[in-house]
Amino acid sequence: MILAGDVGGTKTVLAVYESGVGTLEKVVEETVPSRGTSLDAIVTDFVARHQVRGLTRACFGVPGAVVDGVCKTTNLPWTIEEAGLRKALGVGKVKLLNDLQAAAYGMLHLDDSELVYLNPGRTLDRRRNLAVIAAGTGLGEALLVWDGERHIPMASEGGHTSFSPQNDLEIALLKFLQQKHQGHVSWERILAGPGLASVYEFLRGYYADHGGPAESATVRERMQREDVGAVVGIEAVKGLDKLCVAAAQLFCALYGAEAGNLALKGLATGGIFIGGGIAPKLLPVLKESAFLANFVDKGRFRGLLSGIPVVVAQNDKAPLIGAAQYASRLL
Repeated sequence: MILAGDVGGTKTVLAVYESGVGTLEKVVEETVPSRGTSLDAIVTDFVARHQVRGLTRACFGVPGAVVDGVCKTTNLPWTIEEAGLRKALGVGKVKLLNDLQAAAYGMLHLDDSELVYLNPGRTLDRRRNLAVIAAGTGLGEALLVWDGERHIPMASEGGHTSFSPQNDLEIALLKFLQQKHQGHVSWERILAGPGLASVYEFLRGYYADHGGPAESATVRERMQREDVGAVVGIEAVKGLDKLCVAAAQLFCALYGAEAGNLALKGLATGGIFIGGGIAPKLLPVLKESAFLANFVDKGRFRGLLSGIPVVVAQNDKAPLIGAAQYASRLL
């Protein structure tokens, strides 16, 4: 029996799997808010309520860098330790993975029906390096390095590297975000749910000074009651609110630029997986935006990037699947 978890800044998904010879069968799954004193408390409560017996291994994808079995989470006030979880669960084999490392491993186990190609005509090459970039509550990035026999998921904190603007509009966005965040502007400040809200806020002021779509009273009223990023995404997919459409298109264009950066850094010629919760919701905008144009716009490496498949993963359980698969192989 295996306990797997996908720990996010907003919610935590936990599941118990029964492991057979080359098989994993889910027994129970539950999503709970990521709040409370600790992950230890959340998982022990889950195990007790579902009367889980016979656990032998556990693996959790967690939002932050894992060093020597310890993670100080990025978007949660927690310190998570493998040793503490082993004691709390009474299980000898517990592993913490960076959340994108778990997601990357899970991508290898998705069906083709769960993948949407942004550049049709290309096919993932599963015998080369692959990469994953995922915008959600934050921005995660990971590599899947091919060693000649299998892929090795490599964690990173690439989402916290410095945003690199390429034109006057993006420079203006950088200056806006530097003021808003009082200093360093990472890619995550843009490519995440709160980032989409920030892009909208920036364009609202920018267009007021330079001419462009104005904010509608209806959208403004909704944003007072609902999550701003979610409203922007919903209205952009509808295509009726010009300011929301412009914000989502700029967001997607920058998403493509950073995906191209990741592809070059990892020489991910086998393909790029777009994970996280935002891409599937923005898929119509993503397809029509400058995502692919910015993905390949890397000067002398345009030709290399033009041949790399880019796919959107529509199964949001990839990190959970990856954690379970990793746990099943713990020795």
